[in-house]
Amino acid sequence: MEKITDQYVWKALKEGDLNAFSVLFESYYPQLHNYGLKICKDVALTEDTLQDFFLYVYEHRENLADLDTIAPYLFTSYKRFLIKVIKKNEKIVQTDFSAETFVDIQFSAEEIITNQETELFKNKKLNKLLGNLPKRQKEAIYLKYYSGLKATEIAKIMDINYQSVVNTLHKAMKNLKEEISILKLFK
Repeated sequence: MEKITDQYVWKALKEGDLNAFSVLFESYYPQLHNYGLKICKDVALTEDTLQDFFLYVYEHRENLADLDTIAPYLFTSYKRFLIKVIKKNEKIVQTDFSAETFVDIQFSAEEIITNQETELFKNKKLNKLLGNLPKRQKEAIYLKYYSGLKATEIAKIMDINYQSVVNTLHKAMKNLKEEISILKLFK
């Protein structure tokens, strides 16, 4: 069976196809749920806002732009949606969310163990090292290595240009390598 393309699913969704909505929901709910938990660390709030977000997408489907890839749109839109709800819950009126474009991602030991790319990621100190990265670098690392997104998609989600994503990922990896080298010196 052929893999259904993002363009096909999105077009069908915009036309009101409930099967396309179901495919979209089932395909992206787990990734967006994990991302939401990284932002707010509240399971109930994440699940509630995620369901509200998907409902919002379906209800406003006719006004959605055409897309080639769905993931960047969903990650970006859900992040904004969740931050807006968090701000509303905190009763802080803030109309400019640009200061909130970088969230403080926390990495669990389980995610680190199951998503390792190199032998360096086996180091038990990595969780602490990742936690010490600046927020922007943590978010880029999470989106790249834990959500499997491309740099162009990350650029859209973080609302920065492609080169900034590449630079941010490079700086994060450089920082991690330097910290690991320093740790090895003291062993």
